[in-house]
Amino acid sequence: MCPACDSPASRTLFQATDRLYHTTDRVFHVVECAACKLIRLSPWPDVRELGQFYPPEYWFVPEQDATSRLEEFYRRAVLRDHIRFVLKAIENSGLEQGLVLDCGCGGGLFLKMLAERGYPVAGLDFSLAAATVAWRQNGVPVVCGKLNAAPFAPGSCAAVTMFHVLEHLYDPASYLDAAHRLLAPEGRLVIQVPNAASWQFLLLGENWRGIDVPRHLFDFRAADIEILLDRCGFEIVRLKHFSLRDSPASLATSLAPGLDPMVRRVRAVDETPRTKLLKDLLYLGLVAASLPFTLLEAACGAGAMLMVEARKKR
Repeated sequence: MCPACDSPASRTLFQATDRLYHTTDRVFHVVECAACKLIRLSPWPDVRELGQFYPPEYWFVPEQDATSRLEEFYRRAVLRDHIRFVLKAIENSGLEQGLVLDCGCGGGLFLKMLAERGYPVAGLDFSLAAATVAWRQNGVPVVCGKLNAAPFAPGSCAAVTMFHVLEHLYDPASYLDAAHRLLAPEGRLVIQVPNAASWQFLLLGENWRGIDVPRHLFDFRAADIEILLDRCGFEIVRLKHFSLRDSPASLATSLAPGLDPMVRRVRAVDETPRTKLLKDLLYLGLVAASLPFTLLEAACGAGAMLMVEARKKR
């Protein structure tokens, strides 16, 4: 049954397993609701299974070798696109001194970069491994838990951000409702999800990085996000079809998953430092080569990522 419209009818788009990280060989169906067209994973994995799909190596931990320093330099460069989008949202809110809460903060590098610019920040993640990295490596205050039980006062946040969070949740509306409570009246919600109406998905299907079976329970289109936000009391201010961090990397990883540094780390690929550096450079070249296509699909309104600024309905 569709969790959005309760329709019992759906059609199977394809079958897939964990192509990226090989955490399971179980086969899942990706289906589309016959009524509202929402795309989702079927069956959903049991909540008790989730831990095996998010191993500790899933989170980036900066080390002291040359390749790790190169990787962090790259991450900082591409995260500036996220930073600019969020800073514009905060400027629109007029709440430049308010708290920025990043839900699903992972290792916390995004928040560290905001803190370096003078903004008060806090992170939240359900993974203790991720929260530990954020605190110990990046000095970011983090709560380990769920947003709907987060220890923050109602109306205390200038911005709540969720980059690649909603597609992982059994009940995305519960997190949006929680964000609505935590935001100040003029506060801003910033979300990013893969776009199931992108050219990448249409061309690559089950091989597209944005599907990420079995971690992604939903595969949203822009219309799905608009409906979900509306039901939770938000209205869209801006919508962008491109992410410098994620759009080119999505295509590069789809084409050559064995070169992706995170994929190799999670799979525990045995590499010499020289081989690791060579593969990192090859992957970086593939990402750069993917940039023109991802800019074109975004310009045509079919980019691989949807980045949204929303506010409470007036």
